[in-house]
Amino acid sequence: MNIFSKQRSQIHTIIALRYSAIFIQLILIFFVSQGLSYQLPIVPLITIISLELIFTAVCAWYYRKAIRVSKSALLVQVLADVLFLSLLLYFSGGATNAFVSLLLIPIAIAAVILPLWMLTITALLAVVSYSLMLWLMPMHVMHGNMQGHFIGMWVNFLFSTIVVALVVARLGRSINEKELAIAKYREKQLKQEKLIALGIASAQVTHQLATPLATAQLLVDELSEQVEKNSIVNDLKAQLKRCGDSLHEFRQQTFEIKSQVAKPLAIDKIIEQLQEYVQLNFPEIQLIVIQDNIDPISTQQKFIIADGALLPAIFNLIHNGIRASESNKSKQLELSFVVKDRHWQLNIRDFGLGFSAQKLTKLGVELIDSEQGLGMAVFLSHASLERLGGKLTLTNHTSGGALVSLRLPLASPINVDTNRVELLNE
Repeated sequence: MNIFSKQRSQIHTIIALRYSAIFIQLILIFFVSQGLSYQLPIVPLITIISLELIFTAVCAWYYRKAIRVSKSALLVQVLADVLFLSLLLYFSGGATNAFVSLLLIPIAIAAVILPLWMLTITALLAVVSYSLMLWLMPMHVMHGNMQGHFIGMWVNFLFSTIVVALVVARLGRSINEKELAIAKYREKQLKQEKLIALGIASAQVTHQLATPLATAQLLVDELSEQVEKNSIVNDLKAQLKRCGDSLHEFRQQTFEIKSQVAKPLAIDKIIEQLQEYVQLNFPEIQLIVIQDNIDPISTQQKFIIADGALLPAIFNLIHNGIRASESNKSKQLELSFVVKDRHWQLNIRDFGLGFSAQKLTKLGVELIDSEQGLGMAVFLSHASLERLGGKLTLTNHTSGGALVSLRLPLASPINVDTNRVELLNE
């Protein structure tokens, strides 16, 4: 059933099978009429096969470069098989034809590749076709006990149709679900391997930077003693302190992630720390904070369970938004948040040029090249939020710029002790 794994290959497979069926039909007609000397209506049969061949050739040409095929197109192919096969059976004995059970083949194919309602249409068409052939049989054929025999064949066909539709459909869906689960697991495994590689690289770089930063700090301290009240030296000293603080925070985050330490974090405190981050690191940026239909008093009583990687993940997203705004000669960044359906959603809107269609499909899912360095930051932020049960969504804002939305579940009241809340970075 692996040939039905993709809709594009499915329709090509059906067309190839119909070509094979046409070849077999011609051989059978020649063998029965010439080898067994049966009287067959050659003209109607050849006419039907010719129409079937033309239909198949047109479909093969039409779908030769198709990237994706709809389920409706597959349904048309299966119904065409039922129709052509029914016509061939009607002109070669109808319900008395030994090959009448071939009508089960389109039903089996539909059970694998089509949804339930399309499968039902296919099965009903096949049953109606068989019933009409039985109804239109000449009366002289119904001699003796043959009437009961043909009715029994009809009941057998109806029962076989139900069994094939139910059993094959169930097996096909089970196999498809397993294949999707395996594909999802492989994708997750590849993502984890990338995260591990990035984690190892980050740890190595952090370890290598510790000694040069300590040396630079000593040199700046000596320089500040020799050159007092120098703004450049003070700025350099402040930047080195930020680097040292970042290294310390990285070590702390590594310990918390390794120990799987998760703490309740109040939503209002998150917003405060985000505002402080922007004010301290990007004082030229005008930060717009919007509360969407939320009571500020009740917000203080709402928490999320987070570890040390949450705030850096949000900081990365904010940093990217600021760089995108600055690239478009804007000094604005908008934060909006809302608590709804036991989830907290934070929206970060920049005033840049927005995401391209290609980046929207890959950002956060895999590492991509970017002039602004968005690939790795969004990838790591997406992984951090996923680990906390959150979700990251990237879109373009209707009024321009990019819109990044992260959604995290609220902590259960039994997991939050408001008297013992430990806040990150405190």
